[in-house]
Amino acid sequence: MASLVMLGVSPDETPRKSARAPALHTFDLTYTVHLDRSDPVQLRRIWDHTHFVASLQGIVNRNAPHLYVFLVGEPNGRFDRFWLEEMRRPGGWLSKHDLRPVKDIPELVRTFRSRIKGLVVYDEKVPATSNVASTAAGVEDLVCVRYDPSPGSLYRWLAVDPSGPRLPVKLWLINRDGSSMFTGRGTIPGTAEASSGSAKCDAYLWAKRRYLDTGRCNPRRLGYYLDAWWLRNPDGYVPNHMLSNHDYFIAQRGFIFDLSPWNDETPVDDREQPVGTDEKTLRAILRSAYDQANAGVIHVGGFVPWGWKYTNYGKAGGTREGVPAEWRYAEILSCFNAYMDADAIGLCGMANASVFSRHPLQRRYAQTKPTLDDLKRRGLVDSSGSVASKNYVAIYGGDYDSAAWLYWRLPDIWPDPARGTIPVGWAFNPNLAERFAAGMDYARRHAKPGDVFIAVDNGAGYLNPSYLVPPRPWSGLPSGLRAWEEHCSRFYRQWDLSLTGFIIDGNARPTGGEVLDAYARFSPDGVVGQKTPREAMHGSMPVMRMEYDLYEADAGARVILSRARPEVPRFFMYRTILWSPTKLKELMDAVKADPRGRDIEFVDPHTTMLLLKQHLTGPDQGRKRSLPVEMPAPGVRTNLWDVRYGAKVRAHSELVSGCDIRDIFGGVYGSIEGGGAVLFADGKPDGYVHYVEWSAPDVMRLERFEVYARGDGGSDNREFAEMRLYRRDGSGWALIQRFSPQHPYRYEDAGPGRLWSVELDQPVVAREFRAEFAQRGSRSATPMGPRVLQLVGVGTLAPADR
Repeated sequence: MASLVMLGVSPDETPRKSARAPALHTFDLTYTVHLDRSDPVQLRRIWDHTHFVASLQGIVNRNAPHLYVFLVGEPNGRFDRFWLEEMRRPGGWLSKHDLRPVKDIPELVRTFRSRIKGLVVYDEKVPATSNVASTAAGVEDLVCVRYDPSPGSLYRWLAVDPSGPRLPVKLWLINRDGSSMFTGRGTIPGTAEASSGSAKCDAYLWAKRRYLDTGRCNPRRLGYYLDAWWLRNPDGYVPNHMLSNHDYFIAQRGFIFDLSPWNDETPVDDREQPVGTDEKTLRAILRSAYDQANAGVIHVGGFVPWGWKYTNYGKAGGTREGVPAEWRYAEILSCFNAYMDADAIGLCGMANASVFSRHPLQRRYAQTKPTLDDLKRRGLVDSSGSVASKNYVAIYGGDYDSAAWLYWRLPDIWPDPARGTIPVGWAFNPNLAERFAAGMDYARRHAKPGDVFIAVDNGAGYLNPSYLVPPRPWSGLPSGLRAWEEHCSRFYRQWDLSLTGFIIDGNARPTGGEVLDAYARFSPDGVVGQKTPREAMHGSMPVMRMEYDLYEADAGARVILSRARPEVPRFFMYRTILWSPTKLKELMDAVKADPRGRDIEFVDPHTTMLLLKQHLTGPDQGRKRSLPVEMPAPGVRTNLWDVRYGAKVRAHSELVSGCDIRDIFGGVYGSIEGGGAVLFADGKPDGYVHYVEWSAPDVMRLERFEVYARGDGGSDNREFAEMRLYRRDGSGWALIQRFSPQHPYRYEDAGPGRLWSVELDQPVVAREFRAEFAQRGSRSATPMGPRVLQLVGVGTLAPADR
């Protein structure tokens, strides 16, 4: 019993005295972060206590905030303390609540005993039953506990110990003798339905029949969270077990699952199941939710638990990397009108959403957007309507398609002194207000003039828009586009959004046609896509393709400078993920400090899209103008393989249609993958030599070269086996260097795909060069040619006497 008494109040929390004030009880769960995970008893105490508290919190906060926990953020639950402090500022939503710290679990039970109808007891040997327990908790007002009859366990104290509360067990997900109720054999317990062959999937199918099919749980609130498998691999930051995320879904009477999206391999947590049973069960759950929701839009919190399952990461036991797993999961969800609120690993643990979601919101949060007259006053458009000759760069500050990610990052990025001094498009999905209304309201109330708000992938939630319309391969269902448009329109109106900053199509079809017609109605100021045209109009809506992701300020500045063109005006959107305003300012300062940055103008996304629209529909009619390009003087070290300086391609092997070989040398001419990527021809045998030959603007002293390339991840598609670099001399091609990369590729830095760089001991004097890329086999039926992003040759023009 002593192990259950854990203090939950810190010295700086002084209860507020008010006879009439509503009570908000607080409980400190941070002790679970510091228990010893190498000790099986303490490891299970982490899990059991957190699951119990999350389930209780979901029940008692269903109609009003009564219980708040401190758990996430170092030190001492920093994020939860930050958000409570914000909500309790003078005039704040919880400013008049009386804080009542609760010291331990026995006191929690005594405080809320009238709200607890009993226990749901689950089976650690079938980890999926932990998620089934959370579903049952929400529907039947039960608190969750893992079956463990050993002395000192939470189950024993709650249900058996004479000194405990002796809570009745209302639902057993394990036989009373401790043997497993779900075995993957015979029939699914309590039904005449044949077992799926998987104890894991039988548990979810049992819950589907009991709660989803009958309409007892909320079909529009699903959660995809790691189950009790965590107990076998409890790595990383403790709250990233994501048990605390359950409180919101329990309060909403939602359905929680953890299933693989792959239909051609068995998951690490259930190797004996028939191949594809997880994925089949996932689709069965989504179809039931779709039917119960009357073909409406379905919110699914959580994300593929790639650090533990379903990928080739660490002990996860799969064959593919995390992004392919994400994209497959997105495909499946989209075919059932379901979208992600994507609590991806790293910043995935979130507490108190059952409180945050009840924060009052304004009817509308207006923001100021530029007009054509504004652009003329700023000198970006002249009196005739022509757009000024510049490279316009907008920064997408994302990816806030997860309530958990916003909950983690706002406490650091919003107080940052650089915020408001630079133009940034903050990509906060408006649907995050469902779980994190408190944070969304805070961000808007404290916005500064430089802050612009846009929607992130892919509107009011993350799905593949093209799979909203037939053919819908994973469901065969009719179109859900109208439901999606109505869903997005409601959120866009409330948050005054009219620009969708990124559409991720993943492996789905490119977004176009009637889907873009719908976006033009609720996102009329523009769409930036993964597979859209680079610069285009769709009716009256401007459309642009997203550029590269940026990872570090210095590397990002090099990318922006290399992509700027003398043929202007040009328009770019670069994606950053979780960057602070200070880091964004460092990026912009690095670009402007370079002489090539004089023709680059950083603007917010709304300004970029309005300028693009004006350029395409105004007097320019999309025509480009050429800026003068100053050749570097002899002795100035720079990338002389850039087409802007006059580098010319002399010959090359076959390319995939839509590629332009000049893009390897700093161009933006191709029509696939945003331009700037070259895909050599598919269908070639192992060892086939793809090549490109080019000349510098004049004889140069090559001192350094860099190779940027990108494969398709764990499949090894689009990777080369060997690269060879040559220079032409009097007798033909002379080898400079050769390189055989690791597979899948391993990159040298956090930039966008720098695979190899060499600082030459002795400069090479030459004008003509050749690169060869040997074909590497892949797992695709048709071998795929290598993808090369850029070749960089740093050096100086040779002296006139050379």
